[in-house]
Amino acid sequence: MNQAAPEFSGARRGSAIVRGLCVVALSMVSLPLWSATCTVSAGGLAFGGYDPFVNQNVDSVGNISVNCDVATTYSIALSTGSGSYDLRAMTSGVHQLFYNLYIDATLTTVWGDGTSHSATVGATQSIANHTVYGRIPAAQNAHVGVYSDTIVVTLTF
Repeated sequence: MNQAAPEFSGARRGSAIVRGLCVVALSMVSLPLWSATCTVSAGGLAFGGYDPFVNQNVDSVGNISVNCDVATTYSIALSTGSGSYDLRAMTSGVHQLFYNLYIDATLTTVWGDGTSHSATVGATQSIANHTVYGRIPAAQNAHVGVYSDTIVVTLTF
């Protein structure tokens, strides 16, 4: 049985404080004097075991939390990880297990950075939780192993 779980890590822009599991990417932008301070945190999605002989998709959900000291307009972007917005890939050595992340429970809009048919999630709040919906498509010829991927979460405000 294959075990699969993409991990989220964080990035920050402005004065956002980011907590992540693995990789942290940083970039700075100038802010007006009245800027907010925000934190973002995300945990991994655990898909559990994947059986290539079962003709059923494997779904999972995760959460991204945003906490700002004042109500602030922000957007959340997710990186491609190992793959593309069309098809992300978890890896186990040289082997791949394809999956994707979505902003909606109907799994129709890929969560990305707004390019390549992906969308970002935005809000104007001080505290919010955003659900991440994940799916591994059925009938992939996956080898036995532990599969993982790292997704960078970028909060822009």
